[in-house]
Amino acid sequence: MVSKRRLPTSEDKENLTEDASKARKQPLSKKTKKFHVRNEVEENNSVFVKLLKTSGITLKTGESQNQLAVDQIIFQRKLFQTLRKHPSYPAIVEEFVSGLESYIEDQNSFRNCLLSCEHLQDEEASIGTSYCKSLIKLLLGIDILQPAIIKILFEKLPEFIFKNVNSDGLNMPRLIINQLKWLDRVVDSKDLTTKIMQLISIAPVYLQHDFVTSLPEILGDSQHADVGKELSDLLTENTLLTVPILDVLSSLRLEPKLLTKVRQLVMGKLSSVMLDDLPMIIKFILHSITATDALEVISELREKLDLQHCILPSLLQASQSKVKNKGQTSSSGNQENSGQDCVILLFDVIKSAVRYEKIISEAWIKAIENTTSVSEHKILDLAMLFIIYSTNTQTKKCIERVLRNKIRSGCFQEQLLQSTFYIHYLVLKDICPSILSLAQSLLHSLDQSIILFGSLLYKYAFNFFDTYCQQEVIGALVTHICSGNEAEVDTALDVLLDLVVLNPSAMRLNAVFVKGILDYLDNMSPQQIRKLFYILSTLAFSKQHEASSHIQDDMHLVIRKQLSSTVFKYKLTGIIGAVTMAGIIAADRSRSSSLTPGRGDLSSEQCTQVTSLLQLVHSCSEQSPQASALYYDEFANLIQGRKLAPQVLEWAGQTIFNDFQDAFVVDICVVPEGDYPFPVKALYGLEDYESCDGIAINLLPLLFSRDFVKDGGRLTSQESDQKLVSPLCLAPYFRLLRLCVDRQHNGNLEEIDGLLDCPIFLTDLEPGERLESMSVKERSFICSLIFLTLNWFREVVNAFCRQTLPEMKVKVLTRLKHIVELQQLLEKHLAVTPDYVPPLANFDLETSEVTPPTSTAVSAKIRIQGNVGGRKRKADGNKTSSPDPLSKEDNSECDPAPSDRSQLEKEFRGKEEKTSVSLQNYHAFFRELDLEVFSILHCGLVAKFILDTEMHTEATEVVQLQPPELLFLLEDLAQKLENMLTPSVTRRVPFLKSKGNRNIGFSHLHQRSASEIAHRVVQLLSPMCNHLENIHDYFQCLTAKNHGVVDGPGIKGQEYHIMSSCYQRLLQILHGLFAWNGFFQPENTNLLYSALEVLANRLKPGEPDQALEELLSQSFHYLQNFHLSIPSFQCALYLIRLLMVILEKSTAPTQNKGKIASLARQFLFRVWPSAEKEKSGIPNDQLQALLSIYLEHTDSVLKAIEEIAGVGVPELINSPKEASSSTFPTLTRHTFVIFFRVMMAELEKTVKGLQAGTAADSEQIHEEKLLYWNMAVRDFSILINLIKVFDSRPVLHVCLKYGRLFVEAFLKQCMPLLDFSFRKHREDVLSLLETFQLNTRLLHHLCGHSKIHQDTKLTKHVPLLKKTLELLVCRVKAMLILNNCREAFWLGNLKNRDLQGEEITSQNSQESTADESEDDTSSQVSKSKGTEDGEEDEASDGEKEQESDDDSD
Repeated sequence: MVSKRRLPTSEDKENLTEDASKARKQPLSKKTKKFHVRNEVEENNSVFVKLLKTSGITLKTGESQNQLAVDQIIFQRKLFQTLRKHPSYPAIVEEFVSGLESYIEDQNSFRNCLLSCEHLQDEEASIGTSYCKSLIKLLLGIDILQPAIIKILFEKLPEFIFKNVNSDGLNMPRLIINQLKWLDRVVDSKDLTTKIMQLISIAPVYLQHDFVTSLPEILGDSQHADVGKELSDLLTENTLLTVPILDVLSSLRLEPKLLTKVRQLVMGKLSSVMLDDLPMIIKFILHSITATDALEVISELREKLDLQHCILPSLLQASQSKVKNKGQTSSSGNQENSGQDCVILLFDVIKSAVRYEKIISEAWIKAIENTTSVSEHKILDLAMLFIIYSTNTQTKKCIERVLRNKIRSGCFQEQLLQSTFYIHYLVLKDICPSILSLAQSLLHSLDQSIILFGSLLYKYAFNFFDTYCQQEVIGALVTHICSGNEAEVDTALDVLLDLVVLNPSAMRLNAVFVKGILDYLDNMSPQQIRKLFYILSTLAFSKQHEASSHIQDDMHLVIRKQLSSTVFKYKLTGIIGAVTMAGIIAADRSRSSSLTPGRGDLSSEQCTQVTSLLQLVHSCSEQSPQASALYYDEFANLIQGRKLAPQVLEWAGQTIFNDFQDAFVVDICVVPEGDYPFPVKALYGLEDYESCDGIAINLLPLLFSRDFVKDGGRLTSQESDQKLVSPLCLAPYFRLLRLCVDRQHNGNLEEIDGLLDCPIFLTDLEPGERLESMSVKERSFICSLIFLTLNWFREVVNAFCRQTLPEMKVKVLTRLKHIVELQQLLEKHLAVTPDYVPPLANFDLETSEVTPPTSTAVSAKIRIQGNVGGRKRKADGNKTSSPDPLSKEDNSECDPAPSDRSQLEKEFRGKEEKTSVSLQNYHAFFRELDLEVFSILHCGLVAKFILDTEMHTEATEVVQLQPPELLFLLEDLAQKLENMLTPSVTRRVPFLKSKGNRNIGFSHLHQRSASEIAHRVVQLLSPMCNHLENIHDYFQCLTAKNHGVVDGPGIKGQEYHIMSSCYQRLLQILHGLFAWNGFFQPENTNLLYSALEVLANRLKPGEPDQALEELLSQSFHYLQNFHLSIPSFQCALYLIRLLMVILEKSTAPTQNKGKIASLARQFLFRVWPSAEKEKSGIPNDQLQALLSIYLEHTDSVLKAIEEIAGVGVPELINSPKEASSSTFPTLTRHTFVIFFRVMMAELEKTVKGLQAGTAADSEQIHEEKLLYWNMAVRDFSILINLIKVFDSRPVLHVCLKYGRLFVEAFLKQCMPLLDFSFRKHREDVLSLLETFQLNTRLLHHLCGHSKIHQDTKLTKHVPLLKKTLELLVCRVKAMLILNNCREAFWLGNLKNRDLQGEEITSQNSQESTADESEDDTSSQVSKSKGTEDGEEDEASDGEKEQESDDDSD
């Protein structure tokens, strides 16, 4: 066994001796005072005793201390002088030593000589301290005696070395060694070192430990090197002495080579050492680090320091038991505590090192940063980043950067973070504030994966740390929620939701902090309010605690206060809060108590509480149609999202069923009579009703009651006796009804299936000749009627889309067809009703958010849209009912304010053309389609049976999903994916913009997670591929029919444009799915495999268990095959982007990268059909994107640019005005600026990425780089000279901007190459500079042109450009001087000229004296002087820049 190592301390000179003497002396001193007798004095006539007595020491016998009568220094001086001046010197010394040796033969006498002496009464006159050295220590201070006494001591040591402790309790070996510590001078240090090392080699282990740790206090500096070598050898022989040896080596002055050798030796044993020894070993390793080897040592240390396996068995169990039942200890508690103490001590050592040694913290960060493989990252890495973040404020930004990069790359995942907290929670608990600060910083990120990591930090900190830290976590989360930042609020609420589920008991203790958020409801979105009330309701009602009663009371107060408000914004909060709270109280608990049926049912008190709360909401909202509709939607969400107790469902179902019939359903045979402005007809019925037992939706009379009666119209006697019902509530109420029926009957909607095919009381909606003659009010009435009908049909489709019976499927497809037809009618009506405000369809928003967007300039191809907005709602009705008049909702305080209407009037001013209205801008006024609706995409051919009067099949009609209905579904799905799966960085709302506008119409969608959305879309991949292939075949056939003619027959037809739009939307959906960044998360890897398998199986069906790379390759080839049938440029761009997204997921994308470039080139070379609104048929941003993709993926950017600028542009110049380049049909005069901008940007980007040459490179590399720069400068020259032909303002702006950047890249990347290439390739360098000089001269002329025209957009680039040109002149001169060609540099002057070469004469004469006279001799020099002319012109640029700088200053 190894004795426990003492902590290393720097003792005072005699600590150990003092302790030993005191331990033995205290009882003796009392005895001495009481029984002091004279015969205890040593009576001896030896020279040794006499000389000591003469010098001032009286020897005592027994247990009494030796007495010192004089000061210690005086004693040593007297004895030295006595011996030195003795007549028999040096023999007297030997005699003195011999007397000492004889005297200490007695063990008691020897012990007294080793213990401290006792001062006599005159000790106060001493200038020393009250502590006296021992006799041996005093004698060792005399040089002439020291060697002999040391020899005696080492001869005496073996007598005691194998005795642990004497009978008097003293450890004699330690006492002897203590005499050698802190000597003022060692006469023969080498001999002393040799003796000690020999002693260490034979001593027992426990004494070896003490002897080794005493070495720094015994040895002089001169012996450090020798001792270090011997200790390093001893380290290899005896591993039990590792800790004391390393402790000593840390205190010695050793050579770096020796330290490195020892460190390498220790590092090799690191994985096998005991946990108790680890702190000292790590301390030595860290203290021996130098700046040159820090990274190497830390990298090796982090690889071999595997704490997870060292401490996992004990600490993991301890941490788990701590989390589950705090305060209880296991049977191995002592061992666990010991292991935990060692780990804490280890990290204290590391903390100290990284706090005070900058090189260690930097090296550790760099070592973690250099680790690329996901599997190589350890829990130690995360723990160290947290520790460095907490100890060193200067490295916080660096730590955050490393963490973000590791999180993005997937190296730091949830499992690693969880293990870090499990194993090191005691260490991390001490730095809890820093961890919370780091989490707060991560939550400010835009990357969703980083935000998730920050939220996990909060979650684990709460679960693993103590109560105080838990309060800090909740306080930090509440701060995030109250900050007003939408992303932070959502994330913090999600963390609180998880904590409520995982650790409800701890959350209840902090409920008072969460409750404080109720004061900050004003800035929260409806979805955030739902989450907050869910959290509070769970804390308040999940268990009946007395401590929860105050939360219940506060929630009831807030809800009642909000419900009674007349402002819709506050009423919305009350409705959402009340319904959410009712859902928690009424939750079905039967699953948790399945063994005892009935125990999970609600008590009568709870059931009464739920029903009274819901009735309160209903009564407070019934006066406002908007509030009522919101209540119905929230109640429907509750039923859909959570399983409610049967009693509540039964009560709700019966109430809703009856109310819906009374409000909206009437007998079809009873046509409403009244003073209506339009004839009432039952339209859009799917069955032929021959009797009066059918039903209809009473829509037009209800809408008439609202829009006309409020202005003074007459009510019928029947209407006047009934309460008013708003048609605004029709769709929400039906959704609530069908969800209630669906939940009660497990998806069976037979009870309300009559609402699928029943007609609606409307009027003729087709705008005929009377459309122009109708009043504005009548037009608005028709528009509202269509909007309400559309929303009814959308909810009907939501309700019945999952029905499996063929006749039901046919009816759903028919309703989809009706929706598309009504949308076309609505576009016509909206075109002549510019100031119209539609009725609301989504109600969980503030009133100020419901105005249509200002811009309606959307592509005409997307007109047949309808889109976004609704969720499943279900309906009722078999019985007849009379129409109910409705309340005058326009007078309600919850309706849109007049200012909103005036705003709409401004927004729609001047938009009366029929083709200018796009329903995409009205998506917020349509009910949201559920994700389940897209199961209709699976529909193939459906047989519709037509029966005769005897219910026999009379005929069979085949129905399938038609292109217009397919486009309607695809557009809605594309918008949903864009809203949910688009990265949050691109969706971040700009400052001062309304945060809710983008999410209007997607509230039901946002109640699902992004991964759930992606999973649903992957399930739809197979039918979408079927549609994609069918559309591909359609265009292939059409192309073959037209023999490849672009504008052949059928191209302008409606069907062609619908099929093209479907093609585009399908590619857009596929791109949106595969571009989702959630696929990089480990939990979604299988989903990515599933999606790729669908695409790969279309190419090679029936090949299971393929590798990811193989799936990516096959998916790429499958999608690539569609390029032959691409009908529009927009489709081409989406296909290219989709292929790029597939390529990004591959680990070897090089092979397919060239295919993307080839495909992009084909699309640029292709003639596209012209559109009605675009001059070239191609939007500028899409052309720029495709051209950039081509140049980024092509093998040679310079050759591609030269082909376009050198071949395509000259063809364009020589072609008629409206024509295009024959080689590049997409290059026209209209699109030239796009091509020019992209080529300049890619040229600058390419040369900037080229590594600067070095003199150490081979000659071949120099030649290749020089050739590359010659090509780049030639391309730059071609592009720059194009401004002489195309001198429009955008082209000149591009030239100024990217021209300067190219010159800067030339300075940094090319000039170092020319420095050492000039002598060997003189002609090539001269040619390069001569060509470049012509370009810089043209840039100088462009600067003059900009100043003359006083165009601020252009002139703002002039100063920086001229400064760069000046730097170029100086750099060329430096290059010539470096090559001993200074005389070749000739400086001249240039005149300012415009783009046409004409001299600018309007300059101030003072400015022109030095800068504007041109030396014409430059044209007469020989070729060898060509570059000198170049420098001349460039130098003049520099001189002008100096003047420009002076002016600007």
